[in-house]
Amino acid sequence: MPKDRFDLVIAANRLPVDRVTQDDGSVEWRRSPGGLVTAMESVMRGRDGAWIGWSGDPGEAPEPFREDDMQLHPVPLSADEVSDYYEGFSNGSLWPLYHDVIVQPTFKRRWRAAYERINRRFAEAAAELAAQGGTVWVQDYQLQEMPAMLRELRPDLRIGWFNHIPFPPVELFMQLPARESLLHGLLGADFLGFQRKADAYNFLNACRQLLAASVKGDVVRLADGHATRAAAVPISIDAQAMADLANTPQVKARAAEIREQLGDPEHLMLGVDRLDYTKGIRHRLKAVGELYQEGTLDPSTTKFIQVATPSRERLEAYQHIRSQVERTVGQINGDHSPIGAPAVTYLHRSFPREEMAALFLAADVMLVTPLRDGMNLVAKEYIAAHDGTGALVLSEFTGAASELKQAYLTNPHDISALKQSIMNAIQAPPDVLARRMRAMRRQVMTHDVQRWAEDFLTNLAAAPERPR
Repeated sequence: MPKDRFDLVIAANRLPVDRVTQDDGSVEWRRSPGGLVTAMESVMRGRDGAWIGWSGDPGEAPEPFREDDMQLHPVPLSADEVSDYYEGFSNGSLWPLYHDVIVQPTFKRRWRAAYERINRRFAEAAAELAAQGGTVWVQDYQLQEMPAMLRELRPDLRIGWFNHIPFPPVELFMQLPARESLLHGLLGADFLGFQRKADAYNFLNACRQLLAASVKGDVVRLADGHATRAAAVPISIDAQAMADLANTPQVKARAAEIREQLGDPEHLMLGVDRLDYTKGIRHRLKAVGELYQEGTLDPSTTKFIQVATPSRERLEAYQHIRSQVERTVGQINGDHSPIGAPAVTYLHRSFPREEMAALFLAADVMLVTPLRDGMNLVAKEYIAAHDGTGALVLSEFTGAASELKQAYLTNPHDISALKQSIMNAIQAPPDVLARRMRAMRRQVMTHDVQRWAEDFLTNLAAAPERPR
């Protein structure tokens, strides 16, 4: 096999690394934060594979290079294309539409044209890299037209696509201009993976209603005879790696130090999210603030840390949510914090994995309360970090809620119900918490990212049939 061809090609909007320029002018690449990178890095490890994606900087793409045993092939995006394809159609049109229209989506024909152009560029890059009869695994909502484009170029390939976010009900999806071309783009794949059964059903229903396609069970068949299977294959984490990291002496010591820095609180609650309007951070803060206000929680003995990783900061909706969150944190602390000991510690920055593991280990209660989320891997990381007690308050509107039944499931839109879930988690006896955590940990450790990858690739190899 030629060295410039690969049996497995991953196509994602971003490369799994960020370019960092040092003080002396030298350039190095560091692994990017985020669930997709964490999940896919372990998939690529030990495989004859390549990853194509944007480097994160507009302009000409760097030359292909190897990093952490992965062959990386940057795809160029101009500044205008970043604005129109990524910030525009992907995150101004698709993201809000696919997340229950929490924020109203915006539709512009210029954005749509850029999205199609970039999807074709990715398809051409994958066609050049994939070996004869190889497998191309396309990732997420930014590349929904790529599968059909790639099939035109390379009909010999096995093509899979996985959606890391929800897929909306047809009543919402119908709002999308040129909606049929997006469905046809996805139907170029052999297998489509979704986080939940409901997401796969929504896609199949959209094909049935908007394309009048033949849908039997979980298979869509087009007039040309090509068939695509759609099913749920919920993503997970490298659970053992997180468990091992949390068990190191350094992380254990740092977890104890975090609690000491907060005054050794009786209860420590934690939220970790990208700063995004879908994550329910304002609802969570409102619930915590009311518990302080009512005297149900004592701000001197119960502390809350909210990590909000910066995200899409050029978009107006994200600037708005940041100002709202920061104003709410200031109000809670102004009303309830003892002098020199804030009730809410708000951290608007990214942290290395070691620090995140220490935060997970330090927290008695993890608050994962998005208004809508495809999976939410933070919930699984928290569980993997704990081998004893600990409690997870989890939104019903996450993919993780389908797997982690022993969490304190809640409706984050219902502030009273959210407050009650928080108190149930805080007040539960240790033996109840330990029993719940053991069951969730068994689920997470067994259904890890390696199993997710194997399940997906097995489904892809058998499609449109189900694996034996």
